[in-house]
Amino acid sequence: MSAVNALRNAPTTEPGLLRAGVLALLVHIAFIALMVFGLNWKAQEPEGMVVELWQDLSQPIQAQQVPEPPPPPPPPEQQPDPVKEPVKQEPAPEPIRVAPPPPKKPDIPLKQETQKPEPVKEIKPDPEDLKKKEQERIEAEKQAKEKAEAERIQREKEAQRKREQEAQAQREAQQAAARARVMSEVAKYKAMILAKIKSRIVMPPDLPGNPVTEFNVTLLPGGDILDVKLRRSSGYGVFDSAVERAIHLSRPLPLPPDPALFNEFRNLNVTVHYLE
Repeated sequence: MSAVNALRNAPTTEPGLLRAGVLALLVHIAFIALMVFGLNWKAQEPEGMVVELWQDLSQPIQAQQVPEPPPPPPPPEQQPDPVKEPVKQEPAPEPIRVAPPPPKKPDIPLKQETQKPEPVKEIKPDPEDLKKKEQERIEAEKQAKEKAEAERIQREKEAQRKREQEAQAQREAQQAAARARVMSEVAKYKAMILAKIKSRIVMPPDLPGNPVTEFNVTLLPGGDILDVKLRRSSGYGVFDSAVERAIHLSRPLPLPPDPALFNEFRNLNVTVHYLE
């Protein structure tokens, strides 16, 4: 305004001052317009955007295009009058339907995979413990071997004792069988000897009862008689003498062919009954 007053008060005779005043006026008008339109343009609020999320959509809905903002106002020098125009209310854009993003996978497995295992600390055993365990193992093996050997020896002893018992039983059975055969053979030949002696006895007649007489007869190999002795008298001399006489008349007495059986006949006991 000072410039305008200066132009008004300036004398008309100075054309250079008039031109300078006009230029100063135009500069002030441009500066005012720039400040007014610049503040108005910066104070305009930006248009908002509404987003609506939908779940379980088979196909995503294409996003609608957002209308482009109006172009900025022209420079202040092209506008003749910095008259402020009313701000037009733009209709709110329809909400854009965007498909929901896929659920985010938890990162725990990834952390577990990427996590490195802790190194295992190697614990070295104590040499003294190793030595003690080795000694215990050797001692246990030794005791096990000794026990197994003792059990083996015991089994062998039991088997040997069983074999000996079986052999002894077998020998005794054989001896008993042989003894039975011997006794049978001895009894057989003793009966033959007694029968031969009785065949040579001349019995005295009319002896009361059934008197019995006994003699010990010593034999030689081959059946010959070495000696005859009265062991028990019948009480009748005639009967005792008749039996003794018959013993001598029966030589040689019959003996078994086995020489080993002669000992059974070396000292022979001869018993004779009167009525038999």
